Amino acid sequence: MDEKEKKPLKERLLNKYRLVVLNEETYEERLSYKLNKLNVFLLSAFVAIFIIITTICLIAFTSIKEYIPGYDSTVLRSTAAQNIEILDSLSFVIEKNQEFINSIGAVILGETTESQLNQEATDVRVDISELDFKTNLEDSLLRVIVQKEDRFNALEPASSKIKYVLFSPIYGEVTAKFDYGKKHFGTDVAAPTNTPVKSVADGVVVFAEWAIETGYVVMVEHSFGLISVYKHNSSGLVSQGEIVKAGQVLALSGNTGELTTGPHLHFELWSEGNPINPEDYISFE
Repeated sequence: MDEKEKKPLKERLLNKYRLVVLNEETYEERLSYKLNKLNVFLLSAFVAIFIIITTICLIAFTSIKEYIPGYDSTVLRSTAAQNIEILDSLSFVIEKNQEFINSIGAVILGETTESQLNQEATDVRVDISELDFKTNLEDSLLRVIVQKEDRFNALEPASSKIKYVLFSPIYGEVTAKFDYGKKHFGTDVAAPTNTPVKSVADGVVVFAEWAIETGYVVMVEHSFGLISVYKHNSSGLVSQGEIVKAGQVLALSGNTGELTTGPHLHFELWSEGNPINPEDYISFE
């Protein structure tokens, strides 16, 4: 045993061995291989390296990696991109809906500021000192020709001042006018209880509920940026989300709510979140 242990490593690795496969019954030799420890070690190392490289290739270049935790896939990346787009769209929709809800809440509570009312006028204000009012010869000649032609024109030119036509929701005596300073953002029209209250224009009902201070309230959003509000009704005949036509009966007037002083309709018009005087657009008498 001592002599074997003293043999050099190279000699021990190169010692030859024979691997023989025998038939168990006849002891007939079937296979025979000449081996040494170095060959067995190299063969084992080669097989191990081959298995490692094959496994890496399968994971990197095939769909097998999709079943390994931590690896993503084409479908997963595509789904993630779609989810991000949907999330962005939903965030935008939620933001717009929140703005609309805030606007509706302001209309219901009658809250607004004078700065909001004058914001649009301030944004379009122009310094006339910077404008050039000089005219050239061609403009002067054209003006003379147009003036001569208008002398024989019996019809007035069409005006673009009127953007929409509104119908009266109810007829009666106006008992309280629009007063921004007193935060009375509508017009009160006296009418017997259960008088039909009609929509001033086509639109969609965005609110039709009972409020403690103003009784049964109906709000209609119109396509041209207006919201009409009908308060102190005894009952409502439409529901939220319903599409209504101009002149359609929305509710029956009444004397409901804590802020009422008698049978009447409190009617409001809101444009872009700011109250406007209904009598500028509608005749109630």
